[in-house]
Amino acid sequence: MLRYLLVASLAAALPLGAQATTVDALRDPANRLIDAALADTTGYDRLARLVDTFGPRPAGSAALEQAINWILGEMKTDGLDNVRGEPVMVTNWSRGAESVTLLEPRVSTLHMLGLGGSVATPPEGITAPVMVVKNFDDLNARAAEAKGRIVLFDYPFPQDRPPFDAYREAVQYRGGGATAAARVGAVAALIRSVASFSMQTPHTGGMRHTDTTVARIPAAALSVEDAEMIHRMYLRGDKPVVTLRMEARTLPMAQSHNVVAEIRGSELPDEVVVLGGHIDSWDVGQGAMDDGGGSVAAWEAVRLMKKLGLRPKRTVRVVLWTNEEHGGEGGRAYAAQHASEKHVAAMESDNGIFAPRGFRFTGSAAGLAAARPLAALLDRIGATQMDPGEGEADS
Repeated sequence: MLRYLLVASLAAALPLGAQATTVDALRDPANRLIDAALADTTGYDRLARLVDTFGPRPAGSAALEQAINWILGEMKTDGLDNVRGEPVMVTNWSRGAESVTLLEPRVSTLHMLGLGGSVATPPEGITAPVMVVKNFDDLNARAAEAKGRIVLFDYPFPQDRPPFDAYREAVQYRGGGATAAARVGAVAALIRSVASFSMQTPHTGGMRHTDTTVARIPAAALSVEDAEMIHRMYLRGDKPVVTLRMEARTLPMAQSHNVVAEIRGSELPDEVVVLGGHIDSWDVGQGAMDDGGGSVAAWEAVRLMKKLGLRPKRTVRVVLWTNEEHGGEGGRAYAAQHASEKHVAAMESDNGIFAPRGFRFTGSAAGLAAARPLAALLDRIGATQMDPGEGEADS
């Protein structure tokens, strides 16, 4: 949450006409916000209430809409301005029953999760030998071997990269592995979970059918341990065979909402600073870190500004986007619905709520140079990094 306080202060810090507010002038309100955040458990309490009461919040579910309605009611209680749910039609994907069973060289039930957006197998499943590849280049070099097989991408999460960069590198196999495998005649795709740590805990996530000229084949993630085991068997020449069963299906589009609330600006109310996260989650978890924490942190930053009577020059708007996980319709709908407005700054948190270290900045070199001094407002909590980088999915 404390990172959001700096971005919220941009509403006062950006130039007004010929004058610009100095960082020193923002030190007092920034410290008041930090003090209030450190002394107040409302954010934690609301996050716990959100995930305990509503549980998983996949797009298209009643639980997501019930959570959204609860948040809207609480935001009105907080006295925020223009509280509303903005309608969005969202992808509605259902997991159904699923499994991966190792048949050769021994029988074992493996730890798996289907990937969001995947198609189903036939009711009897798909039984086929497994071809293990290290990466896309390895698959293409051995394309002749793939026909009729289930391809397993065993690509380790890079441990020598910053976490965000490592994720970007590994997640391409989740997103595009099925299409790449289908191009060379595979009947299904498995990936090693995109995770830096595992205790037989597979990770789901969205995949994409990026090539309409090839068949859509089922895709699932195996736990890190199971992927490595299959790879060892394969290298020994044990010829692993598995049966993949998935009931995944995409239902008709469903009605959802982006959550929006504001503190109206005192001098330039038509210029907007956005803080946000995404309120939906996957069906197999309660979404406390991805991204209930980021959503509640953005909300809490604006609530504390209201509570402390800190009136920004520009409008500070909290937006909790719907269906980031397997469709991204919330972010796109917000952009379309608010295209005529002037947005001067935006921040999204979708990396989990841990000890804050700073920011990734997307923009021009001049913008980065202007933003860097503002990081000093969070020096007392050690969150002073301000480095160039990519934005989050909804931003």
